[in-house]
Amino acid sequence: MPETASRTSGTANSRPCDQISFPSSLRLTAATTTSALPHRAHSRIGVGLAGGFYPAPHRYELYLSESCSLSQRIAITLELLGLKDSVATTVLAHPAGTPDAFASLRRAYEATEHHYDGPLTAPALCDRWSGRIVSNHTPDILRDLAGLLSGHTAGRPSTLCPPALTADIEALRDLLDRDVTPAAEPSGLSAALELLDCQLAAMPYVLGEDLTAADVDVWVALTRLDPSDILGTHPRLQDYVRRLGDQPAFRGGSEAVPVTAGA
Repeated sequence: MPETASRTSGTANSRPCDQISFPSSLRLTAATTTSALPHRAHSRIGVGLAGGFYPAPHRYELYLSESCSLSQRIAITLELLGLKDSVATTVLAHPAGTPDAFASLRRAYEATEHHYDGPLTAPALCDRWSGRIVSNHTPDILRDLAGLLSGHTAGRPSTLCPPALTADIEALRDLLDRDVTPAAEPSGLSAALELLDCQLAAMPYVLGEDLTAADVDVWVALTRLDPSDILGTHPRLQDYVRRLGDQPAFRGGSEAVPVTAGA
């Protein structure tokens, strides 16, 4: 297949996730692992260049999971940064249908850790040259996409992640992951939505006049909520969701990795 194409294969189930781990043998049972790589692969693009993970077009591939909010954040970020043609993506859906992508992801984990028998966690960034997993830690993947993989450096940062707003983006991401989910405590969710509503009362985007990574996080979090119930009392947030959803990058990312509202 062409480097730029997205393949669709499958997940062990279709439940939404914050980060999905599949049994490495594609068994439809809970996975356990005693490997040295049980949850996180933490390498970075451009960090420790002797290890070989330097930026190059078409070198890297992302494994994303259908119905996963973290994967949807990454898919939208790829669109916003114009990286669809240089970073390949594989979207995992149902393994029984087309197991090729799962077999490929399993080989990447096994290449990263000898005799690896743990879960196949996605999202994951894979180095096609070595066949190894670079990272399955979504915040690091997002930082690398907005950094060296898109040609940005500390001296020429991406507008998605301006240094002056880094702390605010991280703090807002923590708030969203804790309080703006379908399973959040009602009091925490209500307070978080009021805060977001106030932020958008005086500016078009959640942290100011320009779209940033925080808007990707907020949009994905809000679209998981029931629009007729929770967001129905916040017309400003509803308008924000519609406005960003009309942008090609958000529309393309959400089509590549759909996430069901209310799930």
